[in-house]
Amino acid sequence: MPLQGRSVFSLEREAFSLCARYRRAGRGAAAALSYAVFHPGLGVLALLLVPMLIDGGVQAATRYESTNLRRLVTGVCFGYGIVCLFLLSTGYAFRFGVSLGSRLI
Repeated sequence: MPLQGRSVFSLEREAFSLCARYRRAGRGAAAALSYAVFHPGLGVLALLLVPMLIDGGVQAATRYESTNLRRLVTGVCFGYGIVCLFLLSTGYAFRFGVSLGSRLI
C-alpha cells in the first residue's frame, strides 16, 4: 500500500511517514496517565504490546496490509502498555535504589 493510504496527514500533497498506528500510540501513551488511578498487572501490560507487534511483524514479513482501524486499536494498546510498563519499572528502580542506599548508611 502506498504511503498516502497509511498516512493520516499530508502537507502540500506530500504524505508524512507517520502512519495512524504511531499517532495513536501517542494517544495511548497520554491515556497511560490514568495509571495513577488504575494499575493493570504486569501480565496485562505485556499483553497490550502483543497485538501491535504481531500486526506490524506480519505486515513486514508478508504482503498483508493492515487497516487504519486496526492500526488505531493496536497503537493505542501499545502506547498505553509501554508507558505503563515504563512507569512501573521506574517505580521498581526507585524503590531498589532507596533500599540499596539505605543499606550503605
